[in-house]
Amino acid sequence: MKVDRTGVANGLVRELHEVHPAGASADLDAPRDMRARRPLLFSSILKLDTARRISRVATLGTLDAAAVFLAILTALEIKLLVRGNSDLADAWRTADDLAPLAVLVTLLLFARSGLYGDRALRPGFTRIVASLFQVAVILLVYALAEGIDFSSYYVFYGSLFFALFYVSAFRWAFDRVTGALLRAAGYHRRAVLVGRGEHIDAVAEALKDTAVKPVGFIALEPREEENGLKDMGPLEQLERQFDVLDEVLIADPDFPQDRAVELIDTCHRHGIKVRVAPSTMEILMDRVEFVPGQSLPLFELKPPVFEGIDFFVKRLFDIVGSALLILVLSPVLAAIALAIRVTSRGPAIYRSSRPGMGGAPFDCFKFRTMYEDAEFRQRELEHRNEKQGALFKIRDDPRVTPVGRFLRRWSLDELPQLFNVLRGEMSLVGPRPLPDRDYERLDDWHRKRYLVLPGMTGLWQVSGRSELDFDELVRLDFLYLERWSVFLDLSIMLKTIPAVLRRRGAW
Repeated sequence: MKVDRTGVANGLVRELHEVHPAGASADLDAPRDMRARRPLLFSSILKLDTARRISRVATLGTLDAAAVFLAILTALEIKLLVRGNSDLADAWRTADDLAPLAVLVTLLLFARSGLYGDRALRPGFTRIVASLFQVAVILLVYALAEGIDFSSYYVFYGSLFFALFYVSAFRWAFDRVTGALLRAAGYHRRAVLVGRGEHIDAVAEALKDTAVKPVGFIALEPREEENGLKDMGPLEQLERQFDVLDEVLIADPDFPQDRAVELIDTCHRHGIKVRVAPSTMEILMDRVEFVPGQSLPLFELKPPVFEGIDFFVKRLFDIVGSALLILVLSPVLAAIALAIRVTSRGPAIYRSSRPGMGGAPFDCFKFRTMYEDAEFRQRELEHRNEKQGALFKIRDDPRVTPVGRFLRRWSLDELPQLFNVLRGEMSLVGPRPLPDRDYERLDDWHRKRYLVLPGMTGLWQVSGRSELDFDELVRLDFLYLERWSVFLDLSIMLKTIPAVLRRRGAW
């Protein structure tokens, strides 16, 4: 039976209160039930926690206000510089007039978007982009309604551009500084993962570089393979481990509900938090649509396709973006093509037949990174494949040329796909197109990623690239399909640059 996460959060809590009501008498030596009344000392600690939250909101709000003011000031000063009459005092006075309303709208929309929440719950860059874009639109509409006359609307899109930079930079610095302070203080949440093997491994991988530190696992079924975590025994003996735990993380969408009730009750009686990791099904539930008129309520999972205004916006974004990138990068494209032709035999551009939207094949353009006989040597190298699932990857592939190895390391071999984007065969952002050899090895559930145009970059590229398991890569594609917005596309494109510079997983 699937765990009903809403029931765990609401219905199960009511059931647990009936079993162990708050304030019930207990052994004085036993750990205090986290649902009981707090003693005076604990109330004082909660007050300190409240002060910490107020301090966080005040600091972030001040940084955001300063970033918006600096964005307007920078945009105005650059405009004056271009006109040849730079006057910082004049730009400051104008910014001082425009900033109060912009700051107020920004703070309100940021608060509405949860951008002042706790570190673990605070949204990322995508939500910042969306919120600042809304700020610019609201201020533009207000200015037009008030009849304010502008010689141009540069102050709106110029300030938006610099606000994205300043707000992101200030918040990045805030997260790094506070994160360093927390690490210096030894802060982390010690968790035990409970569930079945494959789910435990997936959640443990996702928790890397977070404040949650898995100290072990409890498997509902026996497992033999190692995962680097300590086996903390059967679920019935979990209480023995509570002295080294801060929380229990249920990492299994099929966790039995009766055992979940017992587990939650036990943990809460010992002051241990219980959290539930989301499943792929819960990601898909964002696209649920209620179908009325049935004696039994039914919910339909809408197919994640881009149509209507969504398709128009995404296609316009692709055409403008790819055309500008081709124009700017044309000297680089020419230099790479020349280097390939000079150093090895064969054409500079390699045409790889790959399935596109709906599985329809197209010629995917790449700079040639291998010797001419690479395709014929594929079969004899299959036994050296270092990836599981459909992917074929060899870290030191002998078919790759020296120039090709450099191009792959910096992802420059993908640049000709800008022309695929212009031709409508690909998108700037989307699920990566796989070679025919990999496509033929896909399971049926993997093929959902072909409901949209393949992309030059995607969540694969900014989330670990070749270091991730193939099933996890496909789940990232599903997440992208369900959460798509033009702001998500922009966010992924911007995050692709540092991902390429880090060169993690590029082989």
